Amino acid sequence: MVAGIATNFGVESTVRSGWELSYDMVVVEDACTSRSAEMHAFAIGQILPHIARVVNSDDVDLGEA
Repeated sequence: MVAGIATNFGVESTVRSGWELSYDMVVVEDACTSRSAEMHAFAIGQILPHIARVVNSDDVDLGEA
């Protein structure tokens, strides 16, 4: 699972790297942000769905601790 700052830079590059290594990448959309809502929305809506599953934090199941 990936979360972080700069959805369209740091998050996207991390996801690309994992995807290239055949990892099942998951982006927690509401745990990411960017300099603008437009940049975030573009990465989440247009780029990341091609290389990762995009989920909301409510959908994350961490199992039993």
